[in-house]
Amino acid sequence: METNNHQITDYDIVLDAKFGKEGTPERAKAEDEAYAFYTSQILVEARKEAKMTQSELAKRVGTNKSYISKIENGLIEPGVGLFLRIINALGLKFDIVKPVM
Repeated sequence: METNNHQITDYDIVLDAKFGKEGTPERAKAEDEAYAFYTSQILVEARKEAKMTQSELAKRVGTNKSYISKIENGLIEPGVGLFLRIINALGLKFDIVKPVM
């Protein structure tokens, strides 16, 4: 691992060692899990900022508290429809834009 005074200078080396090279199934799985966790943390923070309980959010989007908990813990990813209902219930905005070429 490339370090300088205990600071990482090439994080790809660390990721390759821990999760496999880019493009491998192991790396793809790790990246998917990281995205799920990151998304879950955004939802948790938005729910807390909205001063809403998991039960209240679940009721608003048509599911149960247990399912919301699993989403927030990154254990499962909601389908697109539920994800958009959650976003809406939390007052968040989701945009799909075409990149400028």
